Amino acid sequence: MSQTIEVVVAPNGETRVETKGFSGASCRAASEFIERALGTSTGERLKPEFYQTTRTQQHLQEGS
Repeated sequence: MSQTIEVVVAPNGETRVETKGFSGASCRAASEFIERALGTSTGERLKPEFYQTTRTQQHLQEGS
């Protein structure tokens, strides 16, 4: 699945940033510059994918 960042602007000017195709916290790192440019955040809703770990993270944890 490809990774995309979607920015939705409502008629009242409110914006929403939605990431797709990311797992774990990589979505935050990928969208951080857009969120900073848009200004103050009023909330955050995390998708189930946020709580998934990438294969690399799993491998490192198992090797410890």
